[in-house]
Amino acid sequence: MNGMDWRRMVIALAAGLGGAAVAQLLGLAAAALIGSALAVTIVALLGLKPDIPNPLRNVAFCVISVSLGSGVTPDILAEISHWPLSILLLAVTVIAVMIVCGLILRLMFGADATTAALATSPGALSYTLALAADRNADLRFVMLLQSLRLFLITVLLPPMIGFANGGVGAGPAADVPHLHIGEVAVLLAVTYGLGMILTRLRFPAPYILAGLAVSGIAHATGIVAGRPADMVLFFGFSVTGAVIGARFTGFTLAEIKRLALAGFVSTAVAVAISVAGAFAASGLLDLPFGQVWVSYAPGGVEGMTTMALALGYDPVYVATHHVFRILFLIGILPVMVGLFAAVGRKSGKT
Repeated sequence: MNGMDWRRMVIALAAGLGGAAVAQLLGLAAAALIGSALAVTIVALLGLKPDIPNPLRNVAFCVISVSLGSGVTPDILAEISHWPLSILLLAVTVIAVMIVCGLILRLMFGADATTAALATSPGALSYTLALAADRNADLRFVMLLQSLRLFLITVLLPPMIGFANGGVGAGPAADVPHLHIGEVAVLLAVTYGLGMILTRLRFPAPYILAGLAVSGIAHATGIVAGRPADMVLFFGFSVTGAVIGARFTGFTLAEIKRLALAGFVSTAVAVAISVAGAFAASGLLDLPFGQVWVSYAPGGVEGMTTMALALGYDPVYVATHHVFRILFLIGILPVMVGLFAAVGRKSGKT
């Protein structure tokens, strides 16, 4: 790293850890994640250019995924048998979000067909931006709306879940023992190494998948039992929140004001559709509504799995659904872009 990179990292960590600590003191749900995301977003909009380097970001993702793996138990196969219908309903929800929100961006906010399709993709950000560059979409429009969606869902979903549950969230599991520091170090090292391999193989969310595999196998076989200490989790949550907030680096307040309404409206509609899908799945499968909602929410896999961990929901269920959503989007996005472009040509709009 050069000096500028160090300065930007220190700014991001100071804001993220400070915001996380304040949110924790205020007793917010998913406090470290929300507080960090809010604080780093503010710093980014002030022009201080916070940044989390990839190695540090990946370490935080490893912490989260190793903790997610602690939710794997020997009876996991019996639990998985209930998931296919839930995953099918998620796929339907994703398609509905893209169609409805894409039409809103075209008809209400004048976005071209390709930009509208990609700006409403509920996840797979790196792949979405690559497609946007390749298809000559409005890259800044896509990036800003994706960032706004991720930020709004990260900050607003926990209190919304609490409201839906009558003011009570699931809350983190209090009876999970802590792993020994040596066990944590080994799990993190193996996870990081596997994550690097999966990155080279172009797997989606490679460090999340790696941690789920490594920690999940270790827990399912009884080699270890428990999750990292609270301070280690606090670090993971805080850095993940800082990654979300740092996405606003480079955007001006004028740009955000210009596209804020489009971002708020499309995000609100996407959330409403995800609520409807989660309500259907929850009722059909007799699963906690909040758990299904976090699984269906159109946020990033790292942020949503982190939130599931903070709120005490089944982390394996949530992670499985968000990883599926990414894989599904990778397959369906080119089709949706082509569909929107064809409809745009028929209507005389590009």
